[in-house]
Amino acid sequence: MGAKDQLIEAASQLLWERGYVGTSPAAVLERSGVGQGSLYHHFAGKSDLAIAAMEHNAESLVATAEAQFSGPGTAVERISRWLLREREVLRGCPIGSMAQDADVVAAPELRAPVERTLAWLQGRVTQLLEEGEAAGELAGGIKPAELAAALVAVLQGSYVLARAADSPDPFHRAIAGIMALLAAATAER
Repeated sequence: MGAKDQLIEAASQLLWERGYVGTSPAAVLERSGVGQGSLYHHFAGKSDLAIAAMEHNAESLVATAEAQFSGPGTAVERISRWLLREREVLRGCPIGSMAQDADVVAAPELRAPVERTLAWLQGRVTQLLEEGEAAGELAGGIKPAELAAALVAVLQGSYVLARAADSPDPFHRAIAGIMALLAAATAER
């Protein structure tokens, strides 16, 4: 891994752990083991590096989700696999947690990867639900875009509940609840 990739990887982990304010260039340099000259050779400053790190986290989230979404099974089975996959619950979502960072939300260039990734996720789940609706998997009257928004909101919110409780239990209860709603939407067809 080259210096640029080491810096991005270190920054992506630190942003996930500490947020934007808590991720200093010095901490990135220490974690990456790369010299200061490399940081400013590859990036104009902290925000430029943070954007690259958030894009890195976004690409990872999309790839992981897409692996479940494009796998075998019905649309509902693929969504279920995504909801039930193993996660580092107490760390939160590496993208969703950035939406709770006041400095990220206040800066359009920092917020853009977060906004784009969450919009992609909601859109992709909507596509799958539309596919499930067309295949007769879902009950009539289900609105795929609204159900997708609820699924993504519950997933993101369940990270917050788990972190606040310092326990994965609230996360798992919330996911079990959304799975029950999804099952009800399929059972009523």
